[in-house]
Amino acid sequence: MSVDLLATRARAMLAHSYAPYSRFRVGAAIESVTGAVFAGCNVENASYGLTICAERSAVAQAVAGGHRRFRRLVIVTDSDRAVAPCGACCQVVAEFAADTQVFSFGNTEEKRWQLTDLLPNAFQLADAAGSGGGDK
Repeated sequence: MSVDLLATRARAMLAHSYAPYSRFRVGAAIESVTGAVFAGCNVENASYGLTICAERSAVAQAVAGGHRRFRRLVIVTDSDRAVAPCGACCQVVAEFAADTQVFSFGNTEEKRWQLTDLLPNAFQLADAAGSGGGDK
Protein backbone atom coordinates (compact mmCIF):
# COMPACT_ATOMS: atom_id res chain seq x y z
CA MET A 1 0.00 0.00 0.00
CA SER A 2 1.29 3.48 -0.77
CA VAL A 3 2.19 5.95 1.97
CA ASP A 4 -0.63 8.22 0.70
CA LEU A 5 -3.21 5.47 1.19
CA LEU A 6 -1.82 4.70 4.64
CA ALA A 7 -2.11 8.41 5.46
CA THR A 8 -5.73 8.35 4.29
CA ARG A 9 -6.45 5.44 6.63
CA ALA A 10 -4.70 7.22 9.50
CA ARG A 11 -6.51 10.49 8.76
CA ALA A 12 -9.86 8.70 8.91
CA MET A 13 -9.03 7.72 12.49
CA LEU A 14 -8.90 11.37 13.58
CA ALA A 15 -12.71 11.34 13.67
CA HIS A 16 -12.59 8.54 16.24
CA SER A 17 -9.90 10.08 18.44
CA TYR A 18 -10.91 10.67 22.06
CA ALA A 19 -8.82 13.65 23.18
CA PRO A 20 -10.91 15.81 25.54
CA TYR A 21 -7.90 16.76 27.68
CA SER A 22 -5.10 17.57 25.23
CA ARG A 23 -7.34 18.34 22.23
CA PHE A 24 -4.47 16.80 20.22
CA ARG A 25 -6.07 14.24 17.94
CA VAL A 26 -3.84 11.57 16.38
CA GLY A 27 -4.56 8.82 13.90
CA ALA A 28 -2.14 6.07 12.91
CA ALA A 29 -1.93 3.26 10.40
CA ILE A 30 0.63 0.48 10.45
CA GLU A 31 1.40 -1.81 7.54
CA SER A 32 2.59 -5.34 8.15
CA VAL A 33 5.20 -6.99 5.95
CA THR A 34 2.32 -8.91 4.32
CA GLY A 35 0.64 -5.65 3.30
CA ALA A 36 -2.17 -5.84 5.87
CA VAL A 37 -3.05 -2.45 7.35
CA PHE A 38 -4.30 -1.70 10.86
CA ALA A 39 -5.39 1.70 12.12
CA GLY A 40 -5.84 3.30 15.51
CA CYS A 41 -6.44 6.58 17.27
CA ASN A 42 -5.45 8.09 20.58
CA VAL A 43 -7.76 7.41 23.52
CA GLU A 44 -7.18 9.71 26.47
CA ASN A 45 -8.22 9.11 30.06
CA ALA A 46 -8.72 11.34 33.09
CA SER A 47 -5.93 9.30 34.66
CA TYR A 48 -3.35 10.43 32.10
CA GLY A 49 -1.12 7.39 32.54
CA LEU A 50 -3.90 5.23 31.11
CA THR A 51 -4.00 7.16 27.82
CA ILE A 52 -3.36 5.05 24.72
CA CYS A 53 -1.49 6.63 21.83
CA ALA A 54 -2.72 6.11 18.28
CA GLU A 55 0.43 4.25 17.31
CA ARG A 56 0.09 1.71 20.12
CA SER A 57 -3.61 1.36 19.32
CA ALA A 58 -2.72 0.42 15.72
CA VAL A 59 -0.01 -2.01 16.87
CA ALA A 60 -2.46 -3.68 19.26
CA GLN A 61 -4.95 -4.11 16.41
CA ALA A 62 -2.22 -5.66 14.25
CA VAL A 63 -1.01 -8.06 16.94
CA ALA A 64 -4.61 -9.05 17.72
CA GLY A 65 -4.95 -9.82 14.01
CA GLY A 66 -1.88 -12.08 14.07
CA HIS A 67 0.66 -9.66 12.57
CA ARG A 68 3.98 -9.00 14.29
CA ARG A 69 6.33 -7.70 11.61
CA PHE A 70 5.88 -4.20 10.24
CA ARG A 71 7.06 -2.24 7.25
CA ARG A 72 5.65 1.26 7.73
CA LEU A 73 3.93 3.39 10.35
CA VAL A 74 2.04 6.55 9.37
CA ILE A 75 0.96 9.18 11.90
CA VAL A 76 -1.49 11.99 11.12
CA THR A 77 -2.46 14.92 13.33
CA ASP A 78 -4.69 17.91 12.74
CA SER A 79 -1.92 20.28 13.84
CA ASP A 80 0.29 22.12 11.37
CA ARG A 81 3.49 20.37 12.46
CA ALA A 82 4.42 16.76 11.74
CA VAL A 83 5.29 15.05 15.03
CA ALA A 84 7.39 12.04 15.89
CA PRO A 85 5.90 9.18 17.91
CA CYS A 86 6.59 9.31 21.64
CA GLY A 87 9.31 7.14 23.14
CA ALA A 88 6.82 4.58 24.45
CA CYS A 89 5.35 4.12 20.98
CA CYS A 90 8.80 3.81 19.44
CA GLN A 91 9.66 1.10 21.98
CA VAL A 92 6.43 -0.81 21.29
CA VAL A 93 6.99 -0.76 17.51
CA ALA A 94 10.67 -1.70 17.99
CA GLU A 95 9.53 -4.82 19.84
CA PHE A 96 8.32 -6.16 16.52
CA ALA A 97 10.29 -4.32 13.83
CA ALA A 98 13.11 -1.94 14.70
CA ASP A 99 13.64 -1.18 10.99
CA THR A 100 10.13 0.26 10.48
CA GLN A 101 9.81 3.40 8.35
CA VAL A 102 7.89 6.17 10.14
CA PHE A 103 6.00 8.89 8.27
CA SER A 104 4.28 11.83 9.95
CA PHE A 105 1.83 14.27 8.39
CA GLY A 106 0.64 17.55 9.85
CA ASN A 107 -1.45 20.08 7.95
CA THR A 108 1.58 21.88 6.52
CA GLU A 109 4.55 19.64 7.28
CA GLU A 110 5.63 16.09 6.49
CA LYS A 111 8.53 14.12 7.98
CA ARG A 112 10.06 10.68 7.54
CA TRP A 113 12.39 8.66 9.75
CA GLN A 114 13.65 5.15 10.29
CA LEU A 115 12.55 3.94 13.71
CA THR A 116 16.20 3.27 14.57
CA ASP A 117 16.88 7.01 14.09
CA LEU A 118 14.18 7.86 16.65
CA LEU A 119 15.12 5.09 19.08
CA PRO A 120 18.70 4.02 18.27
CA ASN A 121 19.24 1.70 21.23
CA ALA A 122 15.87 0.09 21.80
CA PHE A 123 15.52 -2.39 24.62
CA GLN A 124 15.06 -5.76 22.89
CA LEU A 125 13.93 -9.26 23.81
CA ALA A 126 17.55 -10.39 23.96
CA ASP A 127 18.20 -7.72 26.62
CA ALA A 128 15.30 -8.96 28.74
CA ALA A 129 16.25 -12.62 28.25
CA GLY A 130 19.83 -11.85 29.31
CA SER A 131 18.57 -10.56 32.63
CA GLY A 132 16.41 -13.56 33.39
CA GLY A 133 13.21 -12.05 31.95
CA GLY A 134 11.66 -12.15 28.54
CA ASP A 135 10.19 -14.84 26.40
CA LYS A 136 12.12 -18.11 26.71
